Amino acid sequence: MSTHPEPFKPGFKRQDKNDMIPIGLVRMMFALPVAALILVGYASLTDRQRVAIPPAAPVEQSWTISLVGHDAQAVSVYDAEGALLADLEHGGFVTVIQNGLMTMRRRHGLDPTLPIDIVRFENGRLAAIDPLTDYRVELTQFGRDNQAALERLLTMN
Repeated sequence: MSTHPEPFKPGFKRQDKNDMIPIGLVRMMFALPVAALILVGYASLTDRQRVAIPPAAPVEQSWTISLVGHDAQAVSVYDAEGALLADLEHGGFVTVIQNGLMTMRRRHGLDPTLPIDIVRFENGRLAAIDPLTDYRVELTQFGRDNQAALERLLTMN
């Protein structure tokens, strides 16, 4: 009469019936992305209008510039004629715009050094708009200091 220990049976609960993560929390973790997918799918299928787009306004002024990145931080800014406006070793916010533009253009198989438009609208908004892709950055949403940094570059020419 030999007694063998019971073989290990994997399960979701510990022997002491104390769950490490409550099952309700696990269910909610899965429910959140499913709910997001349902909402996005519904909006896409019904052609729901986008509501997070700023209101349209007439253009007050427009500049065409080229942003050429050199590494993770350095960026050169050129005007429409190709004259150097600024060679920034630590471009900060300008580098962020250039990196986003480069990523979008790489997706579309376009040269990342082609010009981009900086547009000031009559309602005070400033936006970087790529005429070749759907890349658009509302610069006023990133704070007054970041907007001012780009405006200084635009007044150099």
